Parts: sequence; structure tokens; C-alpha cells
Amino acid sequence: MESKSFWKSGHKPSLFGAFLYFDISFMIWGMLGPLAVVIAMDYPMTPLEKANLVALPILGGSILRLVLGFMSDYIGPKLTAQIGMGVTLIPLLLGWLWVDSLSQLYVVALLLGVAGASFAAALPLAGQWYPKEHQGLAMGIAGAGNSGTVLATLFANRLATHFGSWEVVFGLAIIPIVVVFILFSIFARNSPNRPAPKKLSEYGTLLKQRDAWVFCAFYCVTFGGFVGLCNYLTIFFNTQYGLSPVRAADITTFCVIAGSFFRPVGGYLADKIGGTRMLTFLYTGACVMLVGVSFLPPLPVVVVMLFLGMMCLGAGNGSVFQLVPQRFGNEIGLMTGIVGAAGGLGGYALPLILGQLYSSYQSYTPGFVILSLIAAASMLLVLVMQSKWRGQWLKKSFSSKTESTSLSS
Repeated sequence: MESKSFWKSGHKPSLFGAFLYFDISFMIWGMLGPLAVVIAMDYPMTPLEKANLVALPILGGSILRLVLGFMSDYIGPKLTAQIGMGVTLIPLLLGWLWVDSLSQLYVVALLLGVAGASFAAALPLAGQWYPKEHQGLAMGIAGAGNSGTVLATLFANRLATHFGSWEVVFGLAIIPIVVVFILFSIFARNSPNRPAPKKLSEYGTLLKQRDAWVFCAFYCVTFGGFVGLCNYLTIFFNTQYGLSPVRAADITTFCVIAGSFFRPVGGYLADKIGGTRMLTFLYTGACVMLVGVSFLPPLPVVVVMLFLGMMCLGAGNGSVFQLVPQRFGNEIGLMTGIVGAAGGLGGYALPLILGQLYSSYQSYTPGFVILSLIAAASMLLVLVMQSKWRGQWLKKSFSSKTESTSLSS
């Protein structure tokens, strides 16, 4: 019964369109992660330069999410998404036909951020169609489009090896985004219940609220950890374990799958047991796994640990966005952009942390120790905020959900 009520409560073509747009955008956004080790053969780079290359698309995405979030609020998420896909063609064409130096590649990397900013249009497009009791699952399904990273890690290095050129991968990526643009334009629709546009000044008003910053911190760790590791793990496996570019990307794919496909699971379980409770479990799990990785165990062991750690981070993404619409239901467009930008900043910082500390100590142990401590601090923050929110909006949300459950049974 619950499954039927979910599928009947929204608009499936728009949900599918949001997923598809997010998925192909994430594929493009994450291309430089696996390709970095191939590109390094043409442009030799220090560990920090590699980290900077894979971090720049995340930084661009973080900045542009605010722009697309504002546009989604004013002109609607569908048109915003269409514009986003059109602009994404620019860095793809430049990467294919223009790049001739590492500095030019940095420009392309930053411009690829427009693909990562898709978050700020895809999630409002899907979420605005569904009531609060199904927000976790709806946002989780749309957000599972981050599985596009799997396509990047699985095929980017293979195509580069097959054609003998990493530039060709940028050209080939134009084909799927054009196809998705056509499908999205046909099937996706803005919700008739879309909130009225907010003024630009309301971003500032929203940021004066403590809870907005708390959600930014949560997502900075869950999404930032997920996307940062997605973009850096190929370098990690290549450097630490001496794997070939294709083999390193394949193992990264295995880890990315966990984070991608457990996002809707995290949203669904958060609907059932509460977002704060889920986040407590997930931050704890991520902390334990990252501590284990810091010991740099044999490859099979580290792969299992990273798989479980990425699973926790991916499910955490869904859990955070189960909570956000409950607290900021009328400002979901603005909050999606703000929280998404914070997540992007976390993803930008992670490769730089690992790259800088590896350059300094010739070991990845210090970097993963710091990441585990950040996860532990996040878990403590959840516990503190949970006790405060129970006396405010969280209690009301839980009460209304309990009442609806008892009525249906």
C-alpha cells in the first residue's frame, strides 16, 4: 500500500527525467577523476596538481549550484535544467578540441562544474511533486542520479585507452547529454505546486538561521565525502597499490556503486526511522571504515572498507534530504542550492586534503585519519541537534507521520 501511495502521489515522468538529467550530468562531472591518471601521462603532475585537477570541477559545481538554485526558483527547474545541459556542451567541446596545456585543462575542469550544479535543478523538479511523507524516497530516487559517476569510472579510461586519446572521451560525452536533453524536454514537467519565487535577499535571511548551517555541515561531509572520494580513488589506487588506470578505475566503480545506489535506501529508511537517527548510524559507520582505510591494509580489505564507507556516505545524502524539506519546506529551492553548494565545497576539500598530506608525508594515513575525525565530529553534531529539534519541528513532523500511519493501518 505504501509503495502505491508513493507512486500515485507524484509525477513519474518528471521523477525519471530528474534522475536521468542528474545521472548524465554526474557522469560528465566525474570524468576527470578516472581520467587524471591517463592525462598525467601527457602532462606530468605532482600529487597536489592531480588533486587540484579532480577537485576543480567540484569547486565549480559548488559555486554554480547557488546560481542554478536561484534560477530554479525563478524560472522553474525544468528550464534551468535545459539551460544547464546546453552550457555543459561548452567544456566538453573545449576538452575535445581546445586543450593543449595543463593550465587550459584547469579551465575546462572548472567549467565542468555546471554539470555538478545539476543537483540544484534536478532535486526541486522531483521533490516539488511529492508530499512530505514521501520526500525521502523521492529525493533519494532523483539523487541516485549520482550513479552517473559509475559510468565515468567504468568507461572513461577504457575509451581513452581504446582510442589512444583522452580528449576523445570529452567528444563522445556530447552524444548522451544531447539524447537526455531531448528525453528530458519531452517528459519532465514543473510541479503545479511550485512555491512562489523568493527574492535574492532571502538567501541571506535563510543563512541567518542556525539550522541552515547545520544542514550545510551535514551535507558537506556526506555528499562532499562521497563525491570527493569518487574523484580521487582512482588516483589513490593507482598511487598506493600500483594499479593500471583501467584497473584502478574499475575498483573505484565498485566503491562508487555503493554510495550511488544506497542514496535512495538512506532516504527510504530515514522516512521510516527518522533522518537524525539514520545519520547517527551512518556517520559512525563511515568513521569506522575510514579509520580502517588509514592503516592501508591489503587491497581486498581496503576495497571492502571503502565500499562500506561509501555506502554510509551515499545513504547519508538521502537522509540529509529527508530532513531538509521538513524544516525548510517553503524554501526547498533555495536550500537545495545552499546545501548542495556546501556539499560541493566538502568534495573540493577532500582531494586537496589527501593530495597535500600525501605530498608532505608520502602516505595516505594522515589524510584518512583526518577524514575519520570529521565523520566522528558530524555524528556528535547530529546527537546535539537531535535533542534540540525534538522540541521544535522534528517532533511535529514525527507526530504527524505517526498519526498518518495509524490512520492508514
